[in-house]
Amino acid sequence: MTKNTKILIKNGRVVDADNNLDAVLDILVENSRITQVAKNITNGASEIIDATGKIVLPGLVDMHVHLREPGREDKETVASGSQAAAKGGVTSCLAMPNTQPAIDCVENMRVLKNIIQKTAKVNVFIAASITRNRLGKELTDIAKLKKEGALAITDDGASVDSDELMVRALKIALGQKILAICHSEDKSLAQKGVVNLGYTSTRLGLRGISRESEYQRVARDIALAKKTKAPVHITHVSCRESVELISQAKKKGIKVTCDTCPHYFSLDEDVVLAYDTNMKVNPPLRGKADVASIRQGLKNGVVDAIASDHAPHTENEKDIEFERAEFGSIGLETELAVSITELIHTGLLSWSALVKKLALNPARILGLNKGTLSVGADADIIVVAPDKEWQVEKENFLSKSKNSAFLGRRLKGIVEYTICQGRIVYKNEVS
Repeated sequence: MTKNTKILIKNGRVVDADNNLDAVLDILVENSRITQVAKNITNGASEIIDATGKIVLPGLVDMHVHLREPGREDKETVASGSQAAAKGGVTSCLAMPNTQPAIDCVENMRVLKNIIQKTAKVNVFIAASITRNRLGKELTDIAKLKKEGALAITDDGASVDSDELMVRALKIALGQKILAICHSEDKSLAQKGVVNLGYTSTRLGLRGISRESEYQRVARDIALAKKTKAPVHITHVSCRESVELISQAKKKGIKVTCDTCPHYFSLDEDVVLAYDTNMKVNPPLRGKADVASIRQGLKNGVVDAIASDHAPHTENEKDIEFERAEFGSIGLETELAVSITELIHTGLLSWSALVKKLALNPARILGLNKGTLSVGADADIIVVAPDKEWQVEKENFLSKSKNSAFLGRRLKGIVEYTICQGRIVYKNEVS
């Protein structure tokens, strides 16, 4: 980690959705803050970055990351995961609580906070669990967890099945001003499925996961948000009906936001036909109509944010029979490039719109003063070569795990520099 008192970024195309900015400008960073955004800044700096031909963006805010520590350091650690984040342009991430043990009490939160303080290369925030051990039976002490610094509550990886328990959680969350993030999945409908229910599951002879298992629970979570007047955030939306339900809820003024992941707007269930377990994710990759609906939701603003759902697994958890393999794909190092390739280079989104999905909106949803290049804001900045092509290869990942759904794919967009709190935490030495 390079410590700089002053960094001057020169001649980059600065895109800042928060300030409706899209122009060639310079940015001056002093200590941990942005102190000037203007043309032709001449202030002396200890490090000058020539961003000519590059795009300068706020650091990405990833709302959904599994860092596995404590408990599964064989898959990922805060150190390795945050270094992977820096390479991918992510300067702030929200760590999910499905660690071993779960982040369901103040003691466990303190253990993780201590690890973050000592080893994190970027900003790592903590989501605590809604229920004890994420079992959906007994509420955690949400007020104490919030006081200890939890930014959100979620049983991610599981949904709270009990309506009564979820209502109680949402009422407490509203009073404590902490966001509830919903993993919307009805396990009684999903059962032991491993791929999307439909033609592909039939052809492969694998158990299917219906779209109903997601969208019926989305409908439930929206209904509870309406009942309690508490905001809810629906994570990793994957199907058409979920997008429609969220769109209708927003029109009615219900406090609901949502995110999707790069694999849901760029891959469909056909890629599973090769029995590649890196394509086994939860919710599963859906049909072409669902992918089109997610893309449309991103364009029209129904889908607020893009998150990676970075889910690292060891090789022996993935390189086995499809039914037995773990769900999940890593994503911190590819989410920006997949988004640039699929959304910018296809003309679906403008740079400003993409910044909203990857930085500004998630920051606002989480109540963070991030995702902006305003003067006085935290100096979380990335410099990106938008047209530079690269191939996703196992050996180039900084993540401990290599289970990417994008292995072998050619993508556009490389992060040249990542600055977090005024420090250069990643520099691309290759290109």
